[in-house]
Amino acid sequence: MRRQLDRMDQDLLIKGYSLSTRKVYMACVKAFADHYPDTPPGKLTLEDIRRYQLHLTRARGVSWCYFNQAVAALRFFCGVTLNKDWDIQRIRYQKREHRLPEILSQEEVSAILAATSSLRDRAILMALYGGGLRLGEVRFLRIGDIDSKRMVIRVVQGKGSKDRYVRLPDALLLELRAYWRVHRPGGPLLFPGEDHSGALSGSTIQHIVKNAARRAGITKRTTPHSLRHAYATHHLEQGTNLREIQLLLGHRSLNSTAVYTHVARSAVAASSSPLDGLAIQKGQVPKHQ
Repeated sequence: MRRQLDRMDQDLLIKGYSLSTRKVYMACVKAFADHYPDTPPGKLTLEDIRRYQLHLTRARGVSWCYFNQAVAALRFFCGVTLNKDWDIQRIRYQKREHRLPEILSQEEVSAILAATSSLRDRAILMALYGGGLRLGEVRFLRIGDIDSKRMVIRVVQGKGSKDRYVRLPDALLLELRAYWRVHRPGGPLLFPGEDHSGALSGSTIQHIVKNAARRAGITKRTTPHSLRHAYATHHLEQGTNLREIQLLLGHRSLNSTAVYTHVARSAVAASSSPLDGLAIQKGQVPKHQ
């Protein structure tokens, strides 16, 4: 199995998949092979994959996200690495859940930013919100990516291996300068890890956001991505068009950006409720016969 996983990693690398995607795909395929320890992966059939999918849903109750990652990995493994002459479409994806994100108000974002006294932590929080950056994009942000002359941030190899530029807010630039004067990170990364040998860990940034939200008294589930959701939603509420937001977020499809039309206050509260048009006295207790 090790040889086949190595071959799969090479195939993924040739096709330009990122390191994180390669790790996820190989872990999914290894879990599949471990489910059939007495049968070499090359001899497993589509029916074996179907039974494994039932195991994932019935016995393990995995999320649709993990289920679909496993499907993508198995499709690649069977179709590319093993070169199976199969109808790969028979390895079916699970119907995706459509849940709207819980959006932080601008007042709640302000409270989160005010809830930390650490220059580094506040700079990270402001970068997440002020640039609409993903967790991984903040982790690997380099000092040279901050262009104060053009007032832009260069996001290098974001999701989908794409570069993009986002606006550098004045407040974020001032915060980064204050952070720089005190910490002066030694190396190219803006937010290095504790030993300065690599990037700050994702779990550390998650803790920074969670702790700041707790201190601010925010009861909504708050993660680094919550600040990105808030960035996009507040842009939409302020009149930024959807196509521009798509470019700022680095979304491949406009459909991914369109979710914010369902949560933006400007859209949800654009029309009045028919309840407000009823001829009833506010606060009046109905009389029952």
